[in-house]
Amino acid sequence: MNLRDLVYRLYARRVEGRLDHAQVPKHIGVILDGNRRWAKASGGTPEQGHKAGASKIQELLGWCAETDVEVVTLWMLSTDNLNRPEEQLVPLLGIIEDAVRALAADGRWRVHHVGTLDLLPARTQAVLKEAEEVTRGRTGILVNVAVGYGGRQEIADAVRSLLLEHAKKGTSFEELADVVDIDLIAEHLYTRGQPDPDLVIRTSGEQRLSGFMLWQSAHSEYYFCEVHWPAFRKVDFLRALRDYAARHRRYGT
Repeated sequence: MNLRDLVYRLYARRVEGRLDHAQVPKHIGVILDGNRRWAKASGGTPEQGHKAGASKIQELLGWCAETDVEVVTLWMLSTDNLNRPEEQLVPLLGIIEDAVRALAADGRWRVHHVGTLDLLPARTQAVLKEAEEVTRGRTGILVNVAVGYGGRQEIADAVRSLLLEHAKKGTSFEELADVVDIDLIAEHLYTRGQPDPDLVIRTSGEQRLSGFMLWQSAHSEYYFCEVHWPAFRKVDFLRALRDYAARHRRYGT
């Protein structure tokens, strides 16, 4: 261990020691941004960047388990990403599939897909479905893998699901208009039954949501981190938690 690593570990331990676990967010959303820029800066290929980013996921979940986080949502592939050239998209989907299989094989996490399955190739759909089924009975952290996900698409899918459900019941449009409210729409989101994210972390220095959990993040706190996702460290994670704990969430009051 060199001096730099030693100093880093001591600093991380100091930050962790001052962390109030009672103030830790229960649901964290993470926008895993900067894989390709990290690879370019280090002289690697985009594929190597995505692989490095995928390997960071297990580390993050380990840190979350240590700090009593209950739900983690990982934005791994947006609906916009599906428009990438095939020579970029196919390897990326393969890396995502391997990452999801690794989550399922780990034994600690419950895996839940959030996104539109129909937009994804059949092989990717099968991997996501199998991971969710295999991990269904576990009691560890619930890991939402957002693959083929877009916030606007989710709201459109929720409204479509709501309309179809009430059409089967024979509900008229007038009757539906009388009962539709925020809670009713929320019951049809990809994350129905889950708490909304308390904290949303985005790496790579970009300060925007890009459509991530538009509905659920209405009252979330945001933390924008300068480092690219593959270089995200435990101390960066702990700083985000510390920053969150220092804020006063008033929800408009």
